Amino acid sequence: MDDQDRSGELQPAVLHVDMDAFFAAVELLDRPELVGRPVIVGGTGQRGVVAACTYEARAFGVHSAMPSVRAKHLCPDAVFLDGRHSRYAEVSRQIHAIFKKATPVIEPLGLDEAFLDVSGAKRLLGSPRQIAMDLRRRIADELSLNCSVGVGRSKLVAKLASRAAKPVPTRERVEPGPGVVVVLPEEELGFLHPLPVRALWGVGPATGRRLAALGIRTVGELAQLPEGVLVHQFGRVLGVQLAELCRAVDVRPVVADRPAKSIGHEETFGHDIYELATLRHHVLRMSDAVAEALRGEGLAGRTVTIKVRFADFETITRGHSVPFAIDAPLAIDAVAGALLETVELRSGVRLLGVSVSNLGHKGTPRQLAFDVAAGPAESEASARAVELQTSSEELAGVVSAVRARFGRRAMGVASMLSSRGLAVAEQHQAQWGPGADQDAAGGGADVGAAATER
Repeated sequence: MDDQDRSGELQPAVLHVDMDAFFAAVELLDRPELVGRPVIVGGTGQRGVVAACTYEARAFGVHSAMPSVRAKHLCPDAVFLDGRHSRYAEVSRQIHAIFKKATPVIEPLGLDEAFLDVSGAKRLLGSPRQIAMDLRRRIADELSLNCSVGVGRSKLVAKLASRAAKPVPTRERVEPGPGVVVVLPEEELGFLHPLPVRALWGVGPATGRRLAALGIRTVGELAQLPEGVLVHQFGRVLGVQLAELCRAVDVRPVVADRPAKSIGHEETFGHDIYELATLRHHVLRMSDAVAEALRGEGLAGRTVTIKVRFADFETITRGHSVPFAIDAPLAIDAVAGALLETVELRSGVRLLGVSVSNLGHKGTPRQLAFDVAAGPAESEASARAVELQTSSEELAGVVSAVRARFGRRAMGVASMLSSRGLAVAEQHQAQWGPGADQDAAGGGADVGAAATER
């Protein structure tokens, strides 16, 4: 540790590593001719959303979760690209392999960011600042990607520090950021207090408006309020949390290998869907995506749930548990399809989702259970799911292996093929928001990717 580097004094030593414009940056790896241009990963239809964008696009005010129509208005020359979740997941695994060489205490936050506790690595790898710089260098050298790293003694400070380390886009050029920002204990309040109050966890739009009504706009102004006032205004849980965070008190540890609660896939369609047959087709695609995600994490689950949102935004869910854990696409589809058939399609369907919960590791011994409250359709679906899980288990493993080597389009269920010969699941997974050129099956995905809830 040099004379200017005091990060070794941090205890605990927490890093927050955040990839810079991750999805867009991965796309540029495969499309180098687009480097330097405003690139947006997202859908192009009326319901499309921005999943990610380059800093050149951010200079025009574009940001993630923005409606694509708005993004086009702000940046007419932007290049829109379909999202490829399987590609991002592949690169994310490579990034986490680099993380693991620094510490085993890693708490992932999606594909593109993670907390790392490097308290136990200081003697071997150097100061937290040095570890952060080494991680940035390795990711750049090995993967040709950039990241920003915040270093502090808490998750709150580390996450906000990584934001301060980011590049700054302007219309003329993208100004490089510091890359690594270290916040020492005595610097925490000076770092936090000038920030807008929305920077704190727990302060969403509604809480932000209530704080603004009280004349509170910065973290420092919030810190001047007594805890009792915050508890009175926001209740004990949120009030105490806000009182602690604005004073840089955050005792949450970095939690490694947090078990997944559920793995799911849901899509918002470009046009409302009224036909059961079309929805049934989408359930099969989603079941395949969920099965692939389960196998990627070595998990299987007993409870299958579908989510249906109608055109008027009413949302319903239906769930059913099978005798033992499943992870085969056709087994998940058997249950999800039966659940879909119990839903009264009184109006068009705007959103559809499939998820699997009650998860366990793939090798967990099977213990039979009986759903005495299940109706005839669900009971029949359970029996069918068990049969398909047993009969297609080996085949599903082969499919996963082929896809891992040659991509998702290499193999799939025959009924998921379009007239153009491409896997419909892959086409829809690539949308990240409905595009203008949709498959005949109808619709596109608002976020076409399997998501893991932890």
